[in-house]
Amino acid sequence: MANISLGKEDNIIVQPPPPTEEPASGRSISRKTALLFAVASGMAVANIYYAQPLLDAMANELGLNHSIIGIVVTVTQVCYALGLLLLVPLGDLMNQRRLIIGQMLLSVAVLVLVGTAPSGTVLLAGLAGVGLLAVVTQTLVAFAASLAAPAERGRVIGLVTSGIVIGILLARSAAGLLTDLAGWRSVYLVSASLTLLLIMALFKALPNVERREQAAISYFQLLRSMFELLAQERTLRIRGVLGLLIFTAFSILWTSMVLPLSSPELALSHSAIGAFGLAGVAGALAAARAGKRADRGLGQRTTGISLALLLAAWAPISLTERSLWSLIVGVIVLDYAVQAVHVTNQSMILRTRPDSRSRLTALYMVFYSIGSASGAIASTTVYAYYGWYGVSCLGAAVSALALLFWALTRR
Repeated sequence: MANISLGKEDNIIVQPPPPTEEPASGRSISRKTALLFAVASGMAVANIYYAQPLLDAMANELGLNHSIIGIVVTVTQVCYALGLLLLVPLGDLMNQRRLIIGQMLLSVAVLVLVGTAPSGTVLLAGLAGVGLLAVVTQTLVAFAASLAAPAERGRVIGLVTSGIVIGILLARSAAGLLTDLAGWRSVYLVSASLTLLLIMALFKALPNVERREQAAISYFQLLRSMFELLAQERTLRIRGVLGLLIFTAFSILWTSMVLPLSSPELALSHSAIGAFGLAGVAGALAAARAGKRADRGLGQRTTGISLALLLAAWAPISLTERSLWSLIVGVIVLDYAVQAVHVTNQSMILRTRPDSRSRLTALYMVFYSIGSASGAIASTTVYAYYGWYGVSCLGAAVSALALLFWALTRR
């Protein structure tokens, strides 16, 4: 097949997709269906963040030592990373509709297990399952991208990804509110109930697309091919590193922000601190349009502008201890920049191999996970020694590195 160019600015040459991979010309999934994808993705990813504000309540009720309850978060995140490598690639091998419905049904079961856990061991096992199955979020992204018309793929990815970011930002606030009203167990039981409703909606809305072209590939060959994709696709490597850096910066802010806000100088309540997530939602929603710009071949320009904004956001963020309004402005700008680059990254990566979108998504999200974990560890360590100003300098340095890396690899 002849190669085609996907835009003057991005300078990316990709192969056109097989006929079974693309919708007919001019057709795409409806906005209503894309919104359903976004809601389902946000609900699924929120499940791995609910536990963070609930650790004390879990430890007290189940008689767990406060010094070890933090392993709950670690196990959930580790299992999520395993799911990225072991489950998400199945979208290139199996019927994605059945895969998504099956994973979400299993998610309901483990959410109920967590919500009724009689002991710490059962709680840990349930949350491990929650983390492993939450990767259905990424299967939904890859499926939405394959259903979208080429000219609208970036817009669809932007919409679905906005749902993911909003789910992450609002998970802690929702968990705190439900815990105050009905206890920590209600968080997981309510999530299980809502997931069941989503399954019924998705069962009706998702098309049944068979994966005929991948039928001859075994599961182990599928996993092995991921290493080949990483070695062959320069766009994946470059955009993966950018994803790692921007989510390092994102995690630096959101992991350590609670420390100055809860310090004696500011002494904000947990509810007030959680409300800052609403500012992040505003930035994430604004950045959803980045996918449309990527559709027009403006991915590189969008990336450069967004990374410059990411760097600039740390100036008002550094003034948090003097002005909460400065923090609000910084949060909006930072979340806008991160989301815009994230959407652009996915849009550019998923163009390269139409028959490998699930594997490409899984590989990209591994970079994301490494960045998130690195930012969380680095920010709390730096805060202990250098305070909030040190954290802001760290975030600015990572953001500057991302901008420099983009400039050096742009062509």
